[in-house]
Amino acid sequence: MGEPMGKIKSWAKRLKKQIFVLYFASKDARVPWYAKLFTAGVVAYTFSPIDLIPDFIPILGYLDEVILVPIGIMFALKMIPSAVIADCEVKAEEMMKNGKPKNWVVGSLIILLWVLLFIWMVIKAYEYLL
Repeated sequence: MGEPMGKIKSWAKRLKKQIFVLYFASKDARVPWYAKLFTAGVVAYTFSPIDLIPDFIPILGYLDEVILVPIGIMFALKMIPSAVIADCEVKAEEMMKNGKPKNWVVGSLIILLWVLLFIWMVIKAYEYLL
């Protein structure tokens, strides 16, 4: 019974490291703009407290963490030059020892974006019903 749990923990740790790699890669000048944009979106979504599918929905709530985030990571890593990934892996190892960064400005912008999206959806629904 401990074997499957160990595999899950190992997978989660690799996923976390890859997110840190993407975090550093999104700030690297050697990464093309389109890759930075996509990578920043993956990192922001992963660190965002708001999910596309809320976690309280049984089974479906965790699909984004189990399917969408790893797919996003995979595509983002394919867009980034391998030399940048190698450099960022070293930084990610160091970051995992010290804890994740806290950027309150970006966090506030992400929450503001979700609130504006929600307000827009409510307005559209209201218009539709009238």
